Amino acid sequence: MTDVTFVSTNPGKYREVRAVLREYGVGTRWSRRELPEPQADTLEEVVGSKLDAVEHVRGFALVEDSGLFIPSLGGFPGVYSAHFLRTWKFGPIFELLRHRNRRAFFRTVAGLRRGRQRAYFVGEVHGSISLRPAGRQGFGYDPIFVPQGWDRTFGQAPADAKNAISHRARAFRKAGEALASRHPFD
Repeated sequence: MTDVTFVSTNPGKYREVRAVLREYGVGTRWSRRELPEPQADTLEEVVGSKLDAVEHVRGFALVEDSGLFIPSLGGFPGVYSAHFLRTWKFGPIFELLRHRNRRAFFRTVAGLRRGRQRAYFVGEVHGSISLRPAGRQGFGYDPIFVPQGWDRTFGQAPADAKNAISHRARAFRKAGEALASRHPFD
């Protein structure tokens, strides 16, 4: 069995990642550690910085960064999603979207490192922003994001339903496939 160390401060993300990677026979340890999140233009740049910060981890190290992108707001909050949510919560998004298209997508970039080797895996899920927050499941923007084809938010869905289609699950399924292949950096 392959093992990885997932480095993050978010226990919800760890639970999601562990559940997804288990499907591929990959064991997941959690290193609860804050990683740098530089001001950057892309999630890939942020993940690259996080991979630099986990060079001390023995074996496979796994990190991720995710963002909520709203095209009618020029992609905002995007790479600034976590900071924006901590500072402002949902109110300003609802205000900004009052007369704009509510389409949105979540994007995750997962980064895998072992020694000097690196690989990146991307997952996206498209949908829209709800009219008001709903649900207490998940974390972050889950109470305001309605995946395409759903009539409820991620915040109203049980974890297994969210993991079936989420951006993070899609990125980590790709990582799981790569790890299961025994050649994750090809």
